Amino acid sequence: MKSTKQIKTKNSLTLSEVETYREEGLVIPKFRLPTNILTNLQNALEELIRNNPGVRPEKLISAHVDKTTNEGVKGSSTFLQFAGYKEILDMVEDLIGSDIILWGCHMFCKTSGDGLEVPWHQDGHYWPIRPLATCTAWVALDFSTPENGAMRYIPASHKSHTHFTHYTDNSNRLVLNQALMPGQIDESLAKPVILEPGQISLHDVYLVHGSPANRSDQRRAGLAIRYMPATSYFDREIPAMDQIADFSKRPIWLLRGSDRSGRNDFQIGH
Repeated sequence: MKSTKQIKTKNSLTLSEVETYREEGLVIPKFRLPTNILTNLQNALEELIRNNPGVRPEKLISAHVDKTTNEGVKGSSTFLQFAGYKEILDMVEDLIGSDIILWGCHMFCKTSGDGLEVPWHQDGHYWPIRPLATCTAWVALDFSTPENGAMRYIPASHKSHTHFTHYTDNSNRLVLNQALMPGQIDESLAKPVILEPGQISLHDVYLVHGSPANRSDQRRAGLAIRYMPATSYFDREIPAMDQIADFSKRPIWLLRGSDRSGRNDFQIGH
């Protein structure tokens, strides 16, 4: 498959922003999306919701795959095109290196008064990437506030690369079914990720984070784009931990550089 490689621009993170990411596990860059691109993404979100009437809007995984996948979601090519946006890739490159693979895209849309809770968790507990490494770009399409269920995180919880103990909770109040066992973190240290539409946050695969249910009268929607370094391998033989993901047929894209692992398959699912 032909790879979509992007030319390096000058829209990189500042040294201070890189340091914040390294120390806290999450950074909110000064960068903001241009209005026309934000509007395009917001319109694509509305279409995504219309095309998936039987899927909870918090569970729109593989939102970038423009067909109905075996995961049950019909995605939009708008999100795939955006995932290769040069300015986003430049920032991701500063954090994981110049060989970048897109392997996932999840729309978390919490409707007003009904949005589900995301339990405290680590992303890497779910994912078949070895060695484990991913930077997630979380793109705000609505205002994200403590009132409408903004993400919260435990600063520096990523630094030791510790795999905290999770348990399975399949209750219908949660977006994800893998939750951190109580008592492993100090929730009083949690920080909210407050964003305006068009802002983004970037977070590490080991970071402990989650978000409360949306009990407000305002929707909260954000697009989580998953990037891994091409020094790692997307191992399709590792089964998904949750109820909706299926990595066996998940397509992945080489967006920059080359497949340094020499093992990644860019044909499956395309």
